Amino acid sequence: MKIKYGLTHLVFLLVASPVLAQGTRLWTQSTYEEFEKGTSQNIAIRSDGRLEIAPLTRLVYTAPSNYIWSLTSDSAGNAYLGTGSVSGSPSTVLKVTPDGKSTKLFDAKELAMQALRVGPDGALYAASSPDGKVYRIPLNAPATTPAIVFDPAQTTEKPKYIWDLAFDKSGNLYIATGAPAAIYRVAARADAKPELFFKSDDQHVRCLLFSADGTLYAGTDGAGVIYKITDGKAFALYSASKREITALALDAAGNLYAAGLGAKTASTLPPLSVQGNAISSITFLQPGSATAANANSLVPDGSDLYRIAPDGTPQKLLTLHDDVVYALTIRENSLLAITGNRGHVYSISLDKSEPTGRFTDLTHLDASQGIAVAPAKSGLFIATSNTGKLFTLSDTPAPEATYTSEVYDAQVFSQWGRPEILADKIDLYLRTGNVENPHAGSSSMWSDWQHVSANSTSVPNARYVQWKAVLHSGGMLNSVSLNYLPRNIAPVVDDILVQPGARMNASNTAQTPGTVQIAFPTPAATTAFPFPMDTSTSAPLTAQKDKTAITVRWAAHDDNGDDLLFALYFRGDGETNWHLLKDKITDRFYSFDSALLPDGGYTIKVIASDAPSHTASDALTGERQSTRFIVDTTPPALTPLQASTQQKTIHASFDATDATSPIARAEYSLDAGPWQYLEPANKISDSLTEHYDFTVPIPDTQMNTPAPVSPNEHVLAVRVYDRYDNMSSVKAIVK
Repeated sequence: MKIKYGLTHLVFLLVASPVLAQGTRLWTQSTYEEFEKGTSQNIAIRSDGRLEIAPLTRLVYTAPSNYIWSLTSDSAGNAYLGTGSVSGSPSTVLKVTPDGKSTKLFDAKELAMQALRVGPDGALYAASSPDGKVYRIPLNAPATTPAIVFDPAQTTEKPKYIWDLAFDKSGNLYIATGAPAAIYRVAARADAKPELFFKSDDQHVRCLLFSADGTLYAGTDGAGVIYKITDGKAFALYSASKREITALALDAAGNLYAAGLGAKTASTLPPLSVQGNAISSITFLQPGSATAANANSLVPDGSDLYRIAPDGTPQKLLTLHDDVVYALTIRENSLLAITGNRGHVYSISLDKSEPTGRFTDLTHLDASQGIAVAPAKSGLFIATSNTGKLFTLSDTPAPEATYTSEVYDAQVFSQWGRPEILADKIDLYLRTGNVENPHAGSSSMWSDWQHVSANSTSVPNARYVQWKAVLHSGGMLNSVSLNYLPRNIAPVVDDILVQPGARMNASNTAQTPGTVQIAFPTPAATTAFPFPMDTSTSAPLTAQKDKTAITVRWAAHDDNGDDLLFALYFRGDGETNWHLLKDKITDRFYSFDSALLPDGGYTIKVIASDAPSHTASDALTGERQSTRFIVDTTPPALTPLQASTQQKTIHASFDATDATSPIARAEYSLDAGPWQYLEPANKISDSLTEHYDFTVPIPDTQMNTPAPVSPNEHVLAVRVYDRYDNMSSVKAIVK
């Protein structure tokens, strides 16, 4: 039985189940940005976050060429396609009947058939580019060789590109060109010669449009100017914020709509006029939109859509950051924008009651670039490139539509409850799985789609979930929220570092002299941490050097995102019991006085608890032990220093013993002179006890002393350090 969800706020309650302390969570999709991440069939996505049934889109024809550059149609419902390539293949004009059958009408040597128009005389006019021509193809006698009605090489200006064609109500043909930017007119008579109608300082005239009263509108590339040409006189109607005007459209009220793209920059075209016999090398620039269509590349900042009122007042309607608008048309009180980069068709309502900037993502074409649009019976033809295809977009909505959400990752194994939705005339389905991609490998990796009824939701517990909505005639969907209950997972202590001789103050944030960096070891390039360490736990800590302190730091995480508390325990060598050092710690470090622990070897244990996010009965813990470390706060013990003179030297000996750590180094000073390194008798300082036996030369009698000194009396001092920088000293008077 199908369930229809009414517009009343119908809320499905969570399936009855034991509730963990962390509580039920909610995944909601209700915005355009969220809905855009899913996949759809016959679904329109409004910018205010609403799914509706879109007009029916149907593939009519797939062209042999990957690029379709132009499109027009006749009153019988036939479409005409201008194709091309970027590899040197000839361009082609094709006729496609409503049932998808194609006929080749004409081949040209130029790369692209850039513009097509059916003239008032019933013939098809085709413009090729670059270095192209305008051909007249009789449709009642397609075998006839097309006549050339415009050859740029025969003009004074010799434009490189032909971009658009238009006919006035008298049947005169107007031709938009680039490099240089100009409009040419060919009168509607057999012997007519092209004449220069308008010339711009811009690089290209990109598009043309006639109004019902005979006014010609033209958009340029370079300065992004829209011209209004009446009775042969041109007026700059609007200078857009973008450099290139790619398309124009007029509504019944006389409002002009334009699409612009590309940042304005200084022209890189050199002067075109060449005097005398000098040779000039000229580089021509294609418009950014043509380059993007060729390379299927993004244009920075996408396209802007403008509206210019009949009195000339301009207004920016919308910015499409990720799309290039190649064509505009008016359909049923809406402005349709045919775009590239992602093959979207957008509908902007012209109803003044609608907020400015609201749009509907009407359909996604199965191609990268939506290039051109033309009338069809009960709808529109839309031509695409990458790949070259012809679609029809119907004026009537599809009978049914389907939307499938993106896959949602709950991060942990979860129980899924009933959704909360705001919708009308839909069926909703759920499925779950424990691998991210439901289509990878066998379909059995995920559960089957389960229809959501009013009484139960029986999808298996899993980490990932996906929903699907089937919209029936008149259906809509505003939001879907899925309740889920993550299973509690014990926290993990990822690493522990113990640093004797350092003290960390909570307010200490800057590195100052006398500090030590406490950093976790950097893993090898081929080894990743088995946990997602964030910078707050992995960055080095700056601690003050302090022989009387020990600092412990640790990294920990919780897959549920729970708040954590920590407790520290210590255990000495040979001990069985752990002793509490400190509990209820919220930081991930702790400094304490080393005097709390007698000299010896110890191990620290950190226990992490998610108790702040759970009841006592549901809280879980995780723990980790540090590597063994030494506490040594006692300096070495030294035997009396034995010293005697032997001719011009002093012979001395002593023993140094430390109860905890090996002797690290020793130094001596004679008569308050500089300290000199002193090595043990066996050369290597690596034991708890070291014996020192050494000879010191006696310097010559001191000169310039403030008081008389005895040359036969000397003071010999030694100092000894253990590995933890504890120091003892002793001296002897030698006579």
